[in-house]
Formats: sequence, structure tokens, C-alpha cells
Amino acid sequence: MKYPDNILEVGTLLPDYMGFIFWEKSARYFDGTLPTLPQSIKKIGVFVNANKEEIEAQVLKHDLQAVQLHGQESVAFCHELKNTLANTTEIIKVFSVDDTFDFNQLEPFETVCDYFLFDTKGKLPGGNGTTFDWKVLEQYPSQKPFFLSGGIGLDEIDLVKQILKTDLPIIAIDVNSKFEIEAGLKNKEELDRFKQKINF
Repeated sequence: MKYPDNILEVGTLLPDYMGFIFWEKSARYFDGTLPTLPQSIKKIGVFVNANKEEIEAQVLKHDLQAVQLHGQESVAFCHELKNTLANTTEIIKVFSVDDTFDFNQLEPFETVCDYFLFDTKGKLPGGNGTTFDWKVLEQYPSQKPFFLSGGIGLDEIDLVKQILKTDLPIIAIDVNSKFEIEAGLKNKEELDRFKQKINF
């Protein structure tokens, strides 16, 4: 999310989470002041290889309840960040997935992250607008809850419903580019339709 009026508009749908990108190279880069949202909405700051001080500053400035790490952050970095934020802020570690993804690399992150997020491997660290083959998730070896992301829109509703019927510990469906009028500006009506049909 990027524009204050649009943030408030989408906020009326009461999503569980709302994301704000603090990576300057992104077309969705947020550098404004967050409007007051309903308390039930957790605000996520999205970072790409940012340093600990930068993340902590944005968490304090915008009262973020979660951080999403979209770069090559190490296990040690996640551990240090978790201690710095005193366990008051959820840590979501992102992994870009393709058909050859090795789920064994997740194990060291189990104790230093609250959730994983699986996105489609692409040219950008996110927002590529394409869906990876969710069949690879059948290999998921963990009970750590995760966010499912990557090119999810209205056309994927049936697929989403199918995967939600499995035993996979999916805690959130992450939607972004397929609901955009332009980068960072979301179509509230389409988001509302998606939410009503998924009923997650």
C-alpha cells in the first residue's frame, strides 16, 4: 500500500495484515505518514537487505506489528533482529520458490522467524505477478505457518480454495499486483470480491 486515502479505503475491508514497502527501488516504496488504521490490522514493513537499525527505526516510526524480510537475510541476522525487537514484532522470512526449491534450507530459520512467506522466484524480490507451481508445497516438511504469495488474483480463487483444503499450515493469502490500478494503488472492489469468495 502506498497512498493514504487508498490505505484507509482498503482498511475498511479489515484485512488481517497490510503491507508497506520500505525498499527505495520499488515502485511501491512508501515514504509518507501512515494514517490511523483499525487496531485489528497488523501493519507489515517490507524490507530487502536493510540493516537492523533501519528496520528498527521504521518499526518505531510507523508502529509496525510485523516485518517481512525479502532479501538474503541470514539466520544470524533474523536472530539478532528478533532480540532487538524484543519479540513484540512478528518476523516473516520470504523465500522465492521455483520447481527446484530446496525446503531443507528452511530448518535453520524455524526458531528465528514467526512465519515463512513463499513467493514466486522472479526478476524482482516480489511483485512479479506470477504464480509458482503450488505442487512443490507438497514437499513442505514443517508445521511452521506460512503466507502464500505470488501472482494471486481473482482468477486464482478456485486454486486458492483447493490448497486451503489441504493440511498445509497456511496462515495468510498475500495479494498484491493483481489487484492494482497502478503500483501501490489497490482496487478495493476487487479485493472485496476476493475476500468474500475466499472467506478465509
